Amino acid sequence: EVLLGLPRISRMRRREIIDRLQQYKVQVRVLPSVGRMIDGEVSINDLRAVQIEDLLGRDQVAPNGLLMSRNVTGKTVLVSGAGGSIGSELCRQIIALHPRRLILVEQSEFALYAIDQELNAMNAGVELIAELGNVSDMQSARRIFARWTPDTVFHAAAYKHVPLVETNPVAGLRNNIFGTLYSCLAAEAAGVGTFILISTDKAVRPTNVMGASKRICELILQARAAVGGGPVFTMVRFGNVLGSSGSLTHKDVTRYFMTIPEAAQLVIQAGAMAKGGEVFVLDMGQPVRIAELAASMIRLSGLTVRDASNPDGDIEIREIGMRPGEKLYEELLIGERPETTTHERIIRASETMLSWPELSVQLEALAELLDTGDAEAALSIMRRLVPEYAPPGITWEHEAASRG
Repeated sequence: EVLLGLPRISRMRRREIIDRLQQYKVQVRVLPSVGRMIDGEVSINDLRAVQIEDLLGRDQVAPNGLLMSRNVTGKTVLVSGAGGSIGSELCRQIIALHPRRLILVEQSEFALYAIDQELNAMNAGVELIAELGNVSDMQSARRIFARWTPDTVFHAAAYKHVPLVETNPVAGLRNNIFGTLYSCLAAEAAGVGTFILISTDKAVRPTNVMGASKRICELILQARAAVGGGPVFTMVRFGNVLGSSGSLTHKDVTRYFMTIPEAAQLVIQAGAMAKGGEVFVLDMGQPVRIAELAASMIRLSGLTVRDASNPDGDIEIREIGMRPGEKLYEELLIGERPETTTHERIIRASETMLSWPELSVQLEALAELLDTGDAEAALSIMRRLVPEYAPPGITWEHEAASRG
């Protein structure tokens, strides 16, 4: 066993050391700082195993306090999808910035209960409101926004599981697109100051319905921002966050990774820089091969990979095959010439958009088709709105047919 007792080194240096140790059959664990042990905050029992973020080789940038507080401190803040992985971390970051009131909007009863209990246990002196509601229902969205008139909205509510949305396109399109549309319109009516959409790298040249639906969400915010007179509408696009669930589907799959706390901090800071209509993109560093991450974690636990060359190894890495809608790699930009911002980890993309009159006609037609459950016609409109959508060989039709 190797104990890594260098708490102040950079993540890049830590990765260099860990990479060198992988050639030996040793378990690597990380020691807390001696100062924290002396102060009694932690003990030797708080040794932790090497975590995936230790292997990314990219140090987190300290947040800008002014940007963090600008849209939050002393304000009424609403987070939709408050029980999800990103939504819940946004809530944790926000409550530490002392808003006047934090509105938690979530359609999952258990997820809402869990984040409400966690935040209340912090005793932060912030008024917490737990709203069990679905913003893809227009009346619910209007009621919630009108009741609390938030200053700032972080819209994180979405269906994000690619294979499930691929085989349930009607539900996915309705939840993601119209949850965003109704939230935007309700925010305008309630006099919201800033509205931030949580987007995804899967919206870039999407190969799946989930990604295409999120690109349409971006188009909605771009169009409403161009109309003017309402909130500052902006969106933040980033890749995978560590801690989300997933499987190793192919040995060549690469993904961008970021820790959930860092992603949430950057989302808050990007929203504070917005003037209206921007597509902000988080600097995710270099993409990482999932298979290499998995093998590294096995070796750093003092175990060996079981494969053809080592049939007596401890843990086998098994590929399950590419799932419907998946692609080997993700991208973060559609257009060319991204612009830098005042924050080194946040860039601004230059993306095409549609005017509101043009987009609204398509959304009205889409709503009618979703009401009747006409998935084929709804997907046809989706493809019209997102011409760069290019599904792989397996489509939702094939998958649905295989399920009978």
